[in-house]
Amino acid sequence: IGKDAPRGQEMCDHYMAPPSLANPALACMQEIQDECWRLGIPLKTRHREVAPNQYEFAPLYGYNTTQIDQNLMVMQIIEEVSARHGLAALLQEKPFNDVNGSGKHNNWSIATEDGTMMLHPAKINAATGNPASFAVIMSAIIAAVNEHGDLLRMAIASPGNDFRLGACEAPPAIVSTYLGDDMTFYLSHFKDGKGEGEYIPQTKMLDLGTHEVLPFEVPAEDRNRTSPFPYGGARFEFRAVGSSQNPSMVNTVLNTIVAEKFAELADKCDAGADIHDLAREALNENWRVIFNGNNYDPEMQEELTNRGIWRIDSGVEAIARLTDPKSIALFQKMKVLTKEECESRQQILHDHYTGTVEIEAKCLVDMIQQHIIPSVKSAGVG
Repeated sequence: IGKDAPRGQEMCDHYMAPPSLANPALACMQEIQDECWRLGIPLKTRHREVAPNQYEFAPLYGYNTTQIDQNLMVMQIIEEVSARHGLAALLQEKPFNDVNGSGKHNNWSIATEDGTMMLHPAKINAATGNPASFAVIMSAIIAAVNEHGDLLRMAIASPGNDFRLGACEAPPAIVSTYLGDDMTFYLSHFKDGKGEGEYIPQTKMLDLGTHEVLPFEVPAEDRNRTSPFPYGGARFEFRAVGSSQNPSMVNTVLNTIVAEKFAELADKCDAGADIHDLAREALNENWRVIFNGNNYDPEMQEELTNRGIWRIDSGVEAIARLTDPKSIALFQKMKVLTKEECESRQQILHDHYTGTVEIEAKCLVDMIQQHIIPSVKSAGVG
């Protein structure tokens, strides 16, 4: 029932523009920023988005645990402040059909205790004195995504997100990673033993054609907006997280699976293996998870599925992966969750999923019985 919004991405006037004084959204967003600032939460940007009456905030980066807590606080503040302005904030993932839904871009990076960015090629290579250290780190992350893509899919499973995934800037439920042509070329040469030099990302000059803003340097490649886990320069961006979700599980999974691969590399290296050989082996064994193409293309999706990359279309089935023996063994080995804690979390996630779907189904029935059928009868058209 219902109808699509009359405008989607046509005209592009509602995308990335500043909020307008013509509606109460700007005043609402200003008050949200003020409330957050009082709690020490800086929301760096605010702008319009694609869907009707859709807006976005972007907080500053910070430590994982702090950012997760602040994210939940921002969600509550958004809902409470919007009511003061006569608005309702929908944090649901797919309010409108055939136009962008709402999600969270979980920008994830890692650093040493002294603050050296491990996903920044120049900084980590300089800190270690090893021009191939960035390649070693990337090999561990690629192996983690390939082996535990089912857990990444589990972490983003929710009823609303299942409607959102697969179109309109939301990646499909096929867990691959985008590295860009430059890094893929570099890592390909590294894994094939054709070179161990330093990875130097290419840049380009962007000229806006104005006197007020001089040309400035930007990365040569943008992140792939169809990929669930693209590299975006010193960070990965997990684009598949739903807007209503608590990001705790997402980051718990990311940190755990990468830590496991770091530990495996470290243990083998301590036992006498060459770290470069270990990295090359990891890249060769997990290369299939790298995909720089269009994740929306049905032919490409079939190709990725045939590669054996994790694909779980059903959120219910994805949640069930939390108690798979492989997952339990991972969390127990890394001392993150026990078997019982995995089982309890799976039950809670399934209860939340079924409860949400049941409420929405009953609401639909009420809408049909209380509004649609009486209106049709009154109009004499049914």
